[in-house]
Amino acid sequence: MKAQGVLSVFLILIPPLSGFQDAFFLAFLDYMSSANEQVVIGRLDEDIILPCSFKSGSKVIIHWQKQKTINVHSYYRGSDHLENQDSKYTNRTSLFHSEIHNGNASLSLRRLSLLDEGNYNCYVSTAIGSITNKVVLKVGAFLTPVMKYEKRKTNSFLICSVFSVYPRPVITWKVDGSTPVSEKNTGEIGPLGSFYINSTQNITGSNSSYECTIENSLLKQTWMGRWTREGSLHNKQGERVSLSCQLGSNFSLLNQDFRVTWSRVQHGTSFVLASYPSSSQKMIISEPRLSLNKELISQRDFSVNLTDLSLSDSGEYLCNISSSKYTLLTIHTLHIELSQGTASRNRHFGILAALPIFVVLLILAVRYYPVCNSSSTERSHVSTDKRASNADNAEENMALSKSPSTTGNEHCDNT
Repeated sequence: MKAQGVLSVFLILIPPLSGFQDAFFLAFLDYMSSANEQVVIGRLDEDIILPCSFKSGSKVIIHWQKQKTINVHSYYRGSDHLENQDSKYTNRTSLFHSEIHNGNASLSLRRLSLLDEGNYNCYVSTAIGSITNKVVLKVGAFLTPVMKYEKRKTNSFLICSVFSVYPRPVITWKVDGSTPVSEKNTGEIGPLGSFYINSTQNITGSNSSYECTIENSLLKQTWMGRWTREGSLHNKQGERVSLSCQLGSNFSLLNQDFRVTWSRVQHGTSFVLASYPSSSQKMIISEPRLSLNKELISQRDFSVNLTDLSLSDSGEYLCNISSSKYTLLTIHTLHIELSQGTASRNRHFGILAALPIFVVLLILAVRYYPVCNSSSTERSHVSTDKRASNADNAEENMALSKSPSTTGNEHCDNT
């Protein structure tokens, strides 16, 4: 406002010198523009206000331009005049009409895109003078950062990604909270110039904790993902197990939406078992044997209980706590074994399963051996009668008694 007063006095004192006045005035406006330059930082798809103030007066004329050539918004004779407005700004700009008489010529710009970045000039003229303000608009993007855990055959991976980010962010990985590790980054540029970033870490066989941070220097915003393995749990069939998932003291849930999801990781795919969105505070459970204690949520505890365990429940279980500022992953490996009672019943069942075969063999034996004994007794009786009636033929009868049987029971003992 002080500069405006100086400009007004300066214009009054300068006499109309042909040609010289115009050149000097333009140079002075350029100086004023640099002196009044403001930097405004906006976010992709959000709204922003480009500031511009002047000393109030009558007959107000306002022109907003980008790069001094693109018409953004015009106001004069008490109303907007958008006939020459660039099509990229259609239905996206507005002035604060009720504040213009107070010296407010600020422009509201809605639904920012990366193409909106650049230098804007606000020209204001009134009955008492004119002024030019320069605004530098920078647009940043930082949408949907996430950390994911994936199983690919025998390998395990952590993936930190951000769907839309601008400018290109800085990504850092650490092991056990302190040791930096290298990563494999892939980046793609979207149609509007923002980046899609994927950063992958192979953690096969590791029990260490991993931390990934993504930093947007323009927006001064940092997101973090953390992965922790809680170790292996061994339980018996039919038992109940508690899977822990607690929010550390370094993280806050105040004044932000978050979601807790429990999943089972199997054959490279995650199956959601339960979820808790803070926006609705309503539990959504797809596995009826799973339960989460609502009373513990206020204590930052999202542990669950899984009851009536079966052998098919063996595997990895993942707790995911996500907000706009972080993703916390906790994984459990569960091993289910046969209970002693079940193992004993299985042994008894094996014995019972073998009984029918034993009974069949026994029946065959009972039917088989009496026939053999009967044949032997009969042959012995015939041999005795023959010896009694014909003692002189003892050698012949002896040979007959040792000859093979013809009854079909050749393997019976005929002695």
